[in-house]
Amino acid sequence: MTKVPPRLELRLARDARDLRAAQRLRYRVFVQELGASGPMADHAAELEADAFDAHFDHLLLIDTHRDAAALEDVVGVYRLLPDSRAAALGRFYSEDEYDLSALRQSGRRLLELGRSCVHPDYRGGGALQLLWGGLADYVIAGGFEVLFGVASFYGTDAAAHAMALAHLHHAHLAPAPLRARALPAHAQPMDLVAPEAIDRRAAMLAMPPLIRAYLRLGGHVGEGAWIDRDFNTTDVFLVMDTARLSAHHRALYARGAGAPA
Repeated sequence: MTKVPPRLELRLARDARDLRAAQRLRYRVFVQELGASGPMADHAAELEADAFDAHFDHLLLIDTHRDAAALEDVVGVYRLLPDSRAAALGRFYSEDEYDLSALRQSGRRLLELGRSCVHPDYRGGGALQLLWGGLADYVIAGGFEVLFGVASFYGTDAAAHAMALAHLHHAHLAPAPLRARALPAHAQPMDLVAPEAIDRRAAMLAMPPLIRAYLRLGGHVGEGAWIDRDFNTTDVFLVMDTARLSAHHRALYARGAGAPA
């Protein structure tokens, strides 16, 4: 099991209070910090929530020295939807943005990830590594084979992320059996820069840490980005086949060391 410092606790949400604390952190990050809007933002209660929350497990990183009554104790969160629960629900969350036919037809055990965020005061201090360690425990216990979900660039101007998006498309496109495709309504081609014109180092530096972490572990991306105007983001589809991880990558993944905060 993943070890955490004494004042930090890593566990799944247990009740409605835990869920509200996760939604409060998501509001702080996605709405107040990154400018998301739309029906999921409850400004009066300062919660970021949607109808899917009731169906997901919520992996929480909790600082026991912070005020739980004020919903300020959750400092990191990951939202997790096993394939069995998605089957009962009738869909995955990311099917709002991507066609998942290839993944659904793969016959593999699937786990959808989403709403990952860390409180600003805990970034750079290992919080994301701890969350990834907890995620690894969850994946191993559940026997999941393919992890996927959307990750975001800030802002809806794809041209501002052209180098990074093009590098993802040319160098990290998922194999056909696991390749999701952006739905037409808000799809954005990612091959905005020719392969020979890409500055790989600049492209990697321009990527959010979560996306770099998936790439370090051998992750891939789907076909096309998706412009999410409610969240004020340019989304890419990330997928990772745990069976294809090298021994080195498995060690990184299992201890969460592959995901810099």
